[in-house]
Amino acid sequence: MTRYFSSFTCEGATLWGTLDTAAGTTGLLIVSGGNETRSGPWASQSLLAARIATAGFPVFRFDRRGVGDSDGPNGGFRTAAPDIAAAIAVFRVQVPALKRVIAYGNCDGASALMLAAGSACDGLVLSNPWTIEEGFADEASTPLPQVVRAHYLRRLMDPRAVLRLLGGKVSLRQLFASLRDAARPAAAPNPLAQELGTKLADFSGPVTILLAGRDRTAQTFLANWDKSDPRLRTCANASHGFIEQDARIWLQNQLEDALRDR
Repeated sequence: MTRYFSSFTCEGATLWGTLDTAAGTTGLLIVSGGNETRSGPWASQSLLAARIATAGFPVFRFDRRGVGDSDGPNGGFRTAAPDIAAAIAVFRVQVPALKRVIAYGNCDGASALMLAAGSACDGLVLSNPWTIEEGFADEASTPLPQVVRAHYLRRLMDPRAVLRLLGGKVSLRQLFASLRDAARPAAAPNPLAQELGTKLADFSGPVTILLAGRDRTAQTFLANWDKSDPRLRTCANASHGFIEQDARIWLQNQLEDALRDR
């Protein structure tokens, strides 16, 4: 595996990307979430790219406009479609043998891919899609009632959590406040979640949706999504960035499965 750095243009701005080479004809495009740079938090995406490339698949990562090394206006995930398209184009130029491109995005990187209807990708792996938008910002700090109910159902099935409650190690004030939140009627799907579903329906390639079981962003997404969707996969003990050792291995296996799928 060899790592190269390069620049390319998007609507007059200069963007920077990183290519990890490999012999395979299916490649992985990593779309960062939020304002994270292409290396990812604690270099997690850089390390993931190296592992995927070692497994035989070339990987391209990039900073969208206004993030990291890239210049231009930072318009957030809603304006990222041109950046994604430009990154795919340069990926194909740099790896002429590419036949398929699978894109992976976490958080609003996943949402950007959904809003772009998959762009020019051949498949998508979407993890913990962001479904909280202006007018629904309270969902970021106050979980939806259905999210609270799901949380306490999981806790009641955990013997250690039950022992903590019986042993007086749980704040009753916090518990009663949470139960009050859980008793509220379920909130209707917000407009962003509905828009993501509509846009994703326009994509004809294979899709995998990964959820971190301990992540509120994932829980909020699921509260706004069809829970019977066969494309859903959950890593029960994972946090948002899949930083736990088991979660890292699980994420890599999911990505490699998507890259090998024909």
